[in-house]
Amino acid sequence: MLETNLQETALKQGVSRRDFLKFCSMMAGVLALPRSYSTYIEQALAAPKRLPVIWLELQDCAGCTEALLRATAPTVSQLVLDVLSVDYHETIMAAAGDLAEAAKQASIKAGGYLLVVEGSIPTGDGGVYCTVGGKTALQLLEEAASNAVAVVAVGNCASFGGWPKAGPNPTGATYVSELVTDKPVMNLPGCPYNPVNLTAAIVHFLTFGELPAMDDLHRPLFAYGARIHDNCPRRGHFDAGEFVVAWGDEGHNKGFCLYKMGCKGPVTFHNCPAVGYNDGTSWPIKAGHGCIACSEPDFWELGVYNLADLQQYAPPTTYAPVQLPTQKVDPATAGVIGAMAGVAVGAAGVAAYKALSKSDEDESAPPAQNAKK
Repeated sequence: MLETNLQETALKQGVSRRDFLKFCSMMAGVLALPRSYSTYIEQALAAPKRLPVIWLELQDCAGCTEALLRATAPTVSQLVLDVLSVDYHETIMAAAGDLAEAAKQASIKAGGYLLVVEGSIPTGDGGVYCTVGGKTALQLLEEAASNAVAVVAVGNCASFGGWPKAGPNPTGATYVSELVTDKPVMNLPGCPYNPVNLTAAIVHFLTFGELPAMDDLHRPLFAYGARIHDNCPRRGHFDAGEFVVAWGDEGHNKGFCLYKMGCKGPVTFHNCPAVGYNDGTSWPIKAGHGCIACSEPDFWELGVYNLADLQQYAPPTTYAPVQLPTQKVDPATAGVIGAMAGVAVGAAGVAAYKALSKSDEDESAPPAQNAKK
């Protein structure tokens, strides 16, 4: 452990105190925490400690590593690498060969590290389709997970098997949570995953001493708790029945909905509309291409340009209107409906006003024991 903290390191690298506090506030926002929680994040990151990390690259294309290396918000990659002690990472570590393996073994023996896994794990024929240093991916994962405090699977391959697992799956590829069952496992799917979400998850772990709340697929709710379709900037066109039907047509030029071009936004849970990629510059739908559901299991089997099955995944209230109602409503019934709607809107308005006017001081603070971690 180094006797320096993230704040001191950031200041030495030219990151001002103001920018550091902005980073803490941004992390609170990404984690969907009240603004006042940025103080607890600041305290956690200012502690003289670095979280040891072992990062394995297994059956992958290194796309998630490349995404990490290109992250800046501002200089998020620097902040992540400074707050972490990356003891093993094939792509970015200086050591190689026996020295690299020795560093990994020393970290495993010491324990207390976070294991990050990139890529799927082939199980066919004893796992021979991916070997590093004479060990199969199965052996490497079992060994590295043995003394880890938690495991983070980055990218769809590590989270759900990705395209290596797609049929006919000749290598017998599988995913981390299928094999690691005695440790907390968090999935950060995507192709590639978004490094902003890894940064936020690690900040949460350092602040509260535990992984963030997750869904039944082990995905953190702050990043995968909402459907892309519900937050898509093109949603208004979907509701209005305005669709792109051919690349480069008038609707495409006007930014119409991409559902008919195979967009999987209605069946995909991810925070892409909020955080984007490349420092929030863009994301597939903003760039004019439909979502391919890369944060969902077996996304490759859905087909990039096949229509998503709305009947299976989305409630009828999310459908685009296809025809006008034909049944007439008499004036008396309309009056009753209007009165009831007024009561409902009034109650919702009062609740919304109370929520919006609630001060940060009213928000419950994290338990004292967690805040000190």
